[in-house]
Amino acid sequence: MAANNSDPIPDQLGEGGAGVKHETGEEVGEETSSSAAQATATTMLPRSSSRPQLDLSGAAIHGTLEDRNPTILLPNQSDDISHLALDIGGSLIKLVYFSRHAELSTEDKRKISTKRKLGMFNGGRRSYPILGGRLHFVKFETGKLNECLDFISSKQLHRGGIDSPSWRSGAQPDDIVIKATGGGAYKYADVFKERLGVSLEKEDEMDCLVAGANFLLKAIRHEAFTHMDGQKRYVQIDQNDLFPFLLVNIGSGVSIIKVDGHGEFQRVSGTNVGGGTYWGLGKLMTKCKSFDELLELSQRGDNSTMDMLIGDIYGGLDYSKIGLSASTIASSFGKIISENKELSDYRPEDISLSLLRMISYNIGQISYLNALRYGLKRIFFGGFFIRGHAYTMDTISFAVHFWSKGEAQAMFLRHEGFLGALGAFMSYEKHGLDDLRAHHLVERFPMGAPYVGGKIHGPPLGDLNEKISWMEKFVQKGTQITAPVPMGVPATTGMGGFERPTSKGDILRSDASAALNVGVLHLVPTLDVFPLLEDPKTYEPNTIDLDQDEFKYWFKILSDHLPDLVDKAVASEGGTDDAKRRGDAFAHAFSAHLARLMEEPAAYGKFGLVNLLELREECLREFQFVDAYISIKQRENEASLAVLPDLLMELDSMNEEARLLALIEGVLAANIFDWGSRACVELYHKGTIIEIYRMSRKKMQRPWRIDDFDMFKKRMLTDRKDQPYKRALLFVDNSGADVVLGMLPLARELLRRGTEVVLVANSLPALNDVTANELPEIIAEASKHCSILRKAAEAGGLIVDAMAGIQDDLKDEPVSVPLMVVENGCGSPCIDFRQVSSELAAAAKDADLLILEGMGRSLHTNLNAHFKCDALKLAMVKNKRLAEKLFNGNIYDCICKFEPVF
Repeated sequence: MAANNSDPIPDQLGEGGAGVKHETGEEVGEETSSSAAQATATTMLPRSSSRPQLDLSGAAIHGTLEDRNPTILLPNQSDDISHLALDIGGSLIKLVYFSRHAELSTEDKRKISTKRKLGMFNGGRRSYPILGGRLHFVKFETGKLNECLDFISSKQLHRGGIDSPSWRSGAQPDDIVIKATGGGAYKYADVFKERLGVSLEKEDEMDCLVAGANFLLKAIRHEAFTHMDGQKRYVQIDQNDLFPFLLVNIGSGVSIIKVDGHGEFQRVSGTNVGGGTYWGLGKLMTKCKSFDELLELSQRGDNSTMDMLIGDIYGGLDYSKIGLSASTIASSFGKIISENKELSDYRPEDISLSLLRMISYNIGQISYLNALRYGLKRIFFGGFFIRGHAYTMDTISFAVHFWSKGEAQAMFLRHEGFLGALGAFMSYEKHGLDDLRAHHLVERFPMGAPYVGGKIHGPPLGDLNEKISWMEKFVQKGTQITAPVPMGVPATTGMGGFERPTSKGDILRSDASAALNVGVLHLVPTLDVFPLLEDPKTYEPNTIDLDQDEFKYWFKILSDHLPDLVDKAVASEGGTDDAKRRGDAFAHAFSAHLARLMEEPAAYGKFGLVNLLELREECLREFQFVDAYISIKQRENEASLAVLPDLLMELDSMNEEARLLALIEGVLAANIFDWGSRACVELYHKGTIIEIYRMSRKKMQRPWRIDDFDMFKKRMLTDRKDQPYKRALLFVDNSGADVVLGMLPLARELLRRGTEVVLVANSLPALNDVTANELPEIIAEASKHCSILRKAAEAGGLIVDAMAGIQDDLKDEPVSVPLMVVENGCGSPCIDFRQVSSELAAAAKDADLLILEGMGRSLHTNLNAHFKCDALKLAMVKNKRLAEKLFNGNIYDCICKFEPVF
């Protein structure tokens, strides 16, 4: 890591995990760092939310520029946000609801493609993310409330919609709460409870109006427009110069609101002469049965038969001295004074138009006077009085233009009547929905709590409900092994009640042929040999034998790291008393096994580093710690995803050769990220995460300790330029920068060249390694910023793109090569290719490129492994002892080892 006078102390385990104990003895992880560093990290890094999030990136109107109340596309929406909000006014009920595409489901079309490609089922891990959805806008007359209730019921909007995961699964919440605003939210609350079984949670009307307007003006292109002399022109709003503005909401009455920011506003004026006035007087005078009928009449009207005009007063002439034309209204309905006619003698069309002009002119004038009062130039008009009616907008615009002498501008909104309903919809985001979040988590993570009552639920690979103790895996070949029966500490399993294992107790297993089956029994009863191994019989995963001297070294590392690991494990479970008790039991058990191995190195058969690290992870799982690093991984992922668009833009600006080198440097640079190290915290004070990444990449520039990049470049850019690799297996390592800024951009480059990419990740958590369960969510977030990843992820069944075929820029795109994810069949930082998941074995059959990345997979294990296809091994050495043993090298030496098959 450059820009620091002293290199950061390495993570001795060779992982980028946060909070490990360093050789200085100072704990600097996120959980244990100084208060100053912790405060900075808290301020700078994005935080995971406990609520469903509304993703407005890429939000756009779907439809023609002339459509009224058009659907709004949310192409990047991944969370299952609330589905319905209401604005129940005196005249109209306005609904806003969210939907996916009912014809697309996570279980059907996309997973089938992966199943066919791999010749097996690939969907057992989880329901994959859906990207995209739509906001719909519907109105009903308040007097026809039953029609509104029937509509909600027919689409099951109050229960999440008929296309929602909870509806399809039959899991329905008992206490349903719907956000609502307007007077009817109080008046009709009992009716909604009786008919639909829902409670209306009331939101403040002004809050909702402003929130709805801000949403439209900040997030939606082609929402605001001007309308003058029959000409409609869309206005592009500068989001940095939006506030302050005047918002005039014309409903039954008129509210005039000065908006200074998000949630910052005051109602500065209003008038009781509004839409209700127009409809009430119009109903009396014309006998129309609806507001829309009255409005339609106005389009055929001639107000000069009723209104006294300037020309009527001045003999058909303008009053040019004060800028009044002959057609300007001097007095609404003024001609009637001098005429001896009954109401029935006047055309309803003329009455409607005269009323409309009278009310519209007055609203425009009052609005301008308030804008003048506060020095505002922009006035936005909303409310269902306008209804997209050209003459209404022209009248209001004329009034504002006339009185301001052209200095102020009247602007209108395409979703003018739904501001309150939209604001109520936004309020779900503000307050959260516990019930919705619970169902959302069940849908996203069907495994829920994977370990409940000593059993694994929601198996990733077959039936796992028959839980098998990790101790059963560690049996000495050819020797009868005995172990104590668990007892002593209540409600724990494994060795929690013992200082260390002894030969006393019941016989667990006697199996003369049993080898050390690390990474098997917590996942599947049987695993397959990796089919791309050149010679499985001679394959040895461990690069360095774990002899007595080597074991002493790792014994100290693991022992020193144990208190920090226990702290993280307990924190991952909320720091409860039960978690603390299980943490203590885990520490006793793992320490006991380390002590036994120090005394009896052959106690569990042939034992390498891969086995030792697996023992620790399995011991954690035995004491029901599902993922000790889960919160740290989430924060690292979010921070890295935030800067991914900048990195992709930078890469795309390079030529082909420079980009390929930058990608390899990037993998090595991202692998160095140690969010617990003091140096990384110090660098974070000085700049952004992308700047840290760039500084790290400079440190990774050649020469490297093993440097086969030129050979790899020739293979990629020359030998396989016209015939790219068919399928690449990319074995990913750490969460955060490692996978997001390192391996995903490399995968993207391969996809761009027409290569199918399979990301291979852990089946179960180990340190801060990313798991196969977590990758689809990460890819879904990355796909929001990259069409290459998005189309490939959809083709590979990783996401369902609800916007496919809807957005104009996606309609004619060719089908992409797929991006897929498979589990490796283990829960360790290392990998033993003698036992991998059947899913990985199936994916490997057509692979012709293998990329192993990280300390655990390409240094501690498999550095000397040979494969039947081209293999690229990438790692940065974060362990001084390992660097000296392997290369007589130094910490932060890098390897780019390419082994082609000719």
